[in-house]
Amino acid sequence: MKTLVLVFALIGAAAPASAKTYEIDPAHSSVSFKIRHLVGRVRGRFEKFSGTVDYEKGKPAAWKAQADIETASIDTSVSKRDDHLRNPDFFDAEKCPKISFKSRKVGDVKGGSAKLYGELTMHCVTKPVILDFQISGETKDPWGNLRLGASATGTLHRKDWGLTWNKALEAGGVLVGDDVELELDIELTAPKP
Repeated sequence: MKTLVLVFALIGAAAPASAKTYEIDPAHSSVSFKIRHLVGRVRGRFEKFSGTVDYEKGKPAAWKAQADIETASIDTSVSKRDDHLRNPDFFDAEKCPKISFKSRKVGDVKGGSAKLYGELTMHCVTKPVILDFQISGETKDPWGNLRLGASATGTLHRKDWGLTWNKALEAGGVLVGDDVELELDIELTAPKP
């Protein structure tokens, strides 16, 4: 009997702890971007999004992320421009209502930083992407909820997803740049046991 108890204890000790799944807290998170317009940059954000991060400290092989963004929630602070971005010239929000990301693996880990390899679906097109991913901390809030901070950045070439609309300028060049800089700053909560 003692041997049996010892075997089960060893099996339990050897079993890997599973990563916690944290859910994005949209009230304390942002999904934003910037892109060249003429000689400056336009900044924008998406107001409606959800997602999760699987995280276990010191075990990056267990890290995973997935997110969905409502395309129609785009906001560049100019309603006429936002309406244009929602139409078929750009995101075609009616036909393609979501931008989705799902990670496939983590690489180049240095402490809480890593490369997050995954697939991004935007404008109804799915392509591989690599994001710079950073875990900024894990703590309990004043109400006893376990929270995780994370960020992700990356640059996308919008034409890879069929976002090709542009206007040629009389002086040369085009109205809108091709490269979009993404920035996600997210705070997540773990469900209470």
